[in-house]
Amino acid sequence: MKIVDRIALILTIIGGVNWGLIGIFKFDLVAWIFGGQDAVLSRIIYTLVGLAAIWCISLMFRNDAIEE
Repeated sequence: MKIVDRIALILTIIGGVNWGLIGIFKFDLVAWIFGGQDAVLSRIIYTLVGLAAIWCISLMFRNDAIEE
């Protein structure tokens, strides 16, 4: 697996965990760590997670061999 794929998957997992926390506990971990939803660092993380999710769409359509 390419390094870009791994980074994208890690960021997508971070985003999924954050959304799970928001849905269950109404707690935004990214905003809490980086100083609120309007903080520059939070917005950068949100943007990176969104871009990673878009990148992960390409993983569904690849014909790479399945690793065991």
